Amino acid sequence: MKDNNKHKIVIAITGASGAIYAKVLLDKLRQLHEQSLPMGSQVEIISIVMSDNAKDVWKFELGNTDYEKFPFTIYNKNDFFAPFASGSAKYDIMIVCPCSMGTLGRIASGISNDLTTRAADVILKERRKLILVTRDTPLSLIHINNMKAVTEAGGIICPASPSFYSQPKNFEELASTVIDRVIDLCGLTHSMYRWGEKA
Repeated sequence: MKDNNKHKIVIAITGASGAIYAKVLLDKLRQLHEQSLPMGSQVEIISIVMSDNAKDVWKFELGNTDYEKFPFTIYNKNDFFAPFASGSAKYDIMIVCPCSMGTLGRIASGISNDLTTRAADVILKERRKLILVTRDTPLSLIHINNMKAVTEAGGIICPASPSFYSQPKNFEELASTVIDRVIDLCGLTHSMYRWGEKA
């Protein structure tokens, strides 16, 4: 029986602009995973799937290939033998960060044409937690209707809209204002700036 305090998480990174969000997410999840290992990690497994465009955007925007350095398994975008391609593997959280409008549209339509969309389909059909960190502006009515469809199916749309009341000092701190909310949505225990609370 699965320990409800331990989570199996799949991170999908698409080719939308905003690789900084993916980097900060992976940094924070690695820290949570490593910090809690001695006492039984709240994050049991972290797996990654990246599109080819995601790798190109990461290289272009961040100037490196540091996604290769994280201690998580990276699966090929068409590897349907990846464990999270089936509900039986009991992955309970999926985060698509950043989420392109194309990926959003395919998830909303139930089109499982690669590992990312198949995994999202699995998470939704198993009534588990799907979080899409959408990154585009402005939005067309098609985008809005796709967000509505995913929300009605049980997914969570968490736009990459940074906040400023924590007075972020650099791009990573700014991205963290979004990613900290994502980690909260996952139900993971972590420290972050919270409105009205003393530091």
